[in-house]
Amino acid sequence: MISRRSALVLGGAALAAPRIADAQAQARTLRFVPQANLSNIDPVWSTAVVVRNHGLMIYDTLYGLGSDFRPRPQMAAGHEISDDGRRWVISLRPGLRFHDGAPVTARDCVASIQRWAKRDVLGQRLDALMDGIAALDDTRFEIRLKKAWPGLAFALGKPSANICAIMPERVARTDPFTQITDYTGSGPYRFRHDLFRPGDRMIYERFAEYAPRSEAVDFLAGGKQVHFDRVEWIVMPDPSTASAALQNNEVDWWETPLPDLLPLLRRNREIQAELVNTAGNLGVLRFNFLHPPFDNPAIRRAVLPAVDQRAFMNAAIGTDPALSTVPAGVFTPGTPLANDEGLSVLSGPRDLEAARRALREAGYRGERVAMLSATDLPVLQNLAEVAADLLRRIGFNVDLQAMDWGTHIQRRTNRGPVDAGGWSAFCTTWEGLDVSVPGSHMPIRGNGANAWAGWPTLPRLEELREAWFEAPDLAAEQTIAREIQRVVWQEVPFVPLGQVLPLMAYRRSITGVVKGGPALFWGVRRA
Repeated sequence: MISRRSALVLGGAALAAPRIADAQAQARTLRFVPQANLSNIDPVWSTAVVVRNHGLMIYDTLYGLGSDFRPRPQMAAGHEISDDGRRWVISLRPGLRFHDGAPVTARDCVASIQRWAKRDVLGQRLDALMDGIAALDDTRFEIRLKKAWPGLAFALGKPSANICAIMPERVARTDPFTQITDYTGSGPYRFRHDLFRPGDRMIYERFAEYAPRSEAVDFLAGGKQVHFDRVEWIVMPDPSTASAALQNNEVDWWETPLPDLLPLLRRNREIQAELVNTAGNLGVLRFNFLHPPFDNPAIRRAVLPAVDQRAFMNAAIGTDPALSTVPAGVFTPGTPLANDEGLSVLSGPRDLEAARRALREAGYRGERVAMLSATDLPVLQNLAEVAADLLRRIGFNVDLQAMDWGTHIQRRTNRGPVDAGGWSAFCTTWEGLDVSVPGSHMPIRGNGANAWAGWPTLPRLEELREAWFEAPDLAAEQTIAREIQRVVWQEVPFVPLGQVLPLMAYRRSITGVVKGGPALFWGVRRA
């Protein structure tokens, strides 16, 4: 028989047990507010940053960049290069498994590379150079090139979209222009598609069979040690809601806190706001080369003496110097190819009258300048407003046209003149990792109709980009980067506006955050 006292004790234990279980579950779960909703989940099909971040959770790559932005083997054990650089044999390290338990084989890698190569800008370079790719056995495959490309490992390991995510062969055989429906990866987390609620919540669970490298983690290189059993991405489009959730310990980490809310967050002793992604984003002012007035290079150059990068950054993200970097040249500040070649055109004393004089001498005839502005993205809207004001003060006839980001994206594909619904200029940002090297730096492309919106034809920049692909070492790359920057100041395919460095905010109970790039969840633990 159970005594009344024993029953009370047992009853109390039964009531307390769920609370203990809840607390333990919370300790093993990381709650994260991403920058945006995960509207699609194929990191080869999509270039969206949030999709790239999702891809790094559940997939692994053959190589990973260290904090020095140089590639190191990740899934690969290593490689051998022969035939004057035209044959690469890549071997896989032991213990690699997919989330369904199947081993990762060379055939999976071959199919994944082939699909990625149809979508990614550097993958397309590989596709054009490739003379063949085939599995040699279960753990080795070869890539044969028409000519040597020292940057192949960088391309296979870069974390900027599109990433070369290694998928099972059956998945990688999906048409590159069709989204996948099987989300089996081999990364440190499994994606629970059965629990996926678009616009609300994404669930990732630790993959117990993931075999991390033995080295210490260093950005995307080294051992991806996982200390949480579960990561929940919780979508909160309203900044005030996200801020309140972080302060109330309802979430642990907010990827992109609104700058205006940072003072409030910093007053909370339980919250740390700091720079995690040191590459940040590069603000750019882009011109349309097809129609007046910016089809004239002298008119494009006339803008340079008046551009105040600090004014743009203060408007975009606030006056806290930790949130931005100026001066910024063609390549992302702080990365190996950033340089000071001719940078005085933007860093020297600003001279509005010199810009006005240059504009008159260039023959500007008062053509209407249609400046596009994205009203639902505060950083881009603020950049556009500063740019419109600056162009007016120089002497341009500016028509600032406000619209939502979706409409903005559609509008800038219009190649017609302003009177036919076209455009003249717009401001945007490029992720710092994308514009850190010539190969993935879309704003410097000068390949005419195939270039990024604006469609410049600039043969010299194309020649220099090709030369970068064949550069034998970093010193040669840096020489080419300096020449690219010199040419940019002459041709002005875009104007760098500064480096945006958005901070991330997380509770101080979270430790081990990996610095250098996007929000990563290996190495992170709860104190």
